Parts: sequence; C-alpha cells; structure tokens
Amino acid sequence: MIFNWLSVVAGLFYVVLGIVVIIYKFFVIYLEPNVAYSLGGLLVTYGIFRMVRAIYKIKEQRDEE
Repeated sequence: MIFNWLSVVAGLFYVVLGIVVIIYKFFVIYLEPNVAYSLGGLLVTYGIFRMVRAIYKIKEQRDEE
C-alpha cells in the first residue's frame, strides 16, 4: 500500500520536473527548445501514467477489502 502512495508522489515529481524542463529548458545541461519540449512532454506523460496506474491499484486494493 505504501508503495502505491510513493508511486503517486513520484509521478507528481515527474510531472513537476517535466514542466520545469519545458519552462527553463535545462536538465543537467542547457537544452535546445525542441529537445526540452520533447523531454518535458515525455516526463509529464510518464508522471501522469505512473499516477494513474498507482491510483488504479489503490482503488483495486480498497475494493478487495
């Protein structure tokens, strides 16, 4: 159960990191705009996927109880 909540927090972190990469165009090194948008979009997408998957598992566990 704790792992699922940790996955939600990690997903939120990925979304925030993706937004920061898009806005500042920086991720360890300065990124070209096209690369920053692509990487930021990928991070946001992965974060949303991770949060949705964790929330689905949390709801599934509550239904079993």
